[in-house]
Amino acid sequence: MPVIHQALADAKVDKKDINAVAFTQGPGLLGALLVGVSFAKSFALALNVPLISINHMQAHILAHFIDDPKPAFPFLCLTVSGGHTQIVLVKDYFDMEIVGETLDDAAGEAFDKTAKILNLPYPGGPLIDKHAKLGNPLAYKFPVPQIKDLDYSFSGFKTAILYFIRDHVKENPDFIPTHLDDICASVQHSIVQILLTKLKKAALQYNIKDIAIAGGVSANSGLRAALKQMETELGWTTYIPQFQYCTDNAAMIAIAAHYKYLNKDFVGQDVAPLSRMPF
Repeated sequence: MPVIHQALADAKVDKKDINAVAFTQGPGLLGALLVGVSFAKSFALALNVPLISINHMQAHILAHFIDDPKPAFPFLCLTVSGGHTQIVLVKDYFDMEIVGETLDDAAGEAFDKTAKILNLPYPGGPLIDKHAKLGNPLAYKFPVPQIKDLDYSFSGFKTAILYFIRDHVKENPDFIPTHLDDICASVQHSIVQILLTKLKKAALQYNIKDIAIAGGVSANSGLRAALKQMETELGWTTYIPQFQYCTDNAAMIAIAAHYKYLNKDFVGQDVAPLSRMPF
């Protein structure tokens, strides 16, 4: 309730000015989704306005349409977060096809697991990024998962990091604090290269040069810099979201709802949250 009151006050909008209520139906943690869906249904019912359900992952991609420049259809979007790693062929606002995805763990999870091994606080991804800026990305080499087609796998990569740290700490108990910057830089470099190698392959396969990234990991400075470098090398036009649109945010839900509202794509009061939601 305080969040809604504050949003209305900041926007200088009265409840009677609202045309529809949008909410995240899924995918995500069911407890959090239940709160949002329940409030949205009650709010819309009280105002007698339609409900718009949004797929969380589609909204990450549509965040690119909040500001200019906007990508042209079709384009490829690498969507990377703590729970998802996907290459999506975006043909229209809600005509999207996953052409590659992780078979097990997500790239964001690999960052967070590495941070935990290094005794960095959660969430570890931003801290690895911070230390990586001070280290040598080629100091240590980690195995690259050999996965067919456009899919990813990070479970073996996480295990390799675990064994690497364990073995070096046995030899030198101070290995982590004395080599933290180089470890972070090398891990980040490896994850970014794994992500972009498949993205490059997808761009060639579908003959697409408009390339976007989305999701929480798209805030990673190493990934952003490497994508800009590939833009120069391969003649891509790249789209990188502003930092406030990378992690989960209300604006991406709103822009997705805007396009659904134009199509009058509404749902009824019987709608329920989904922890796993078809793309």
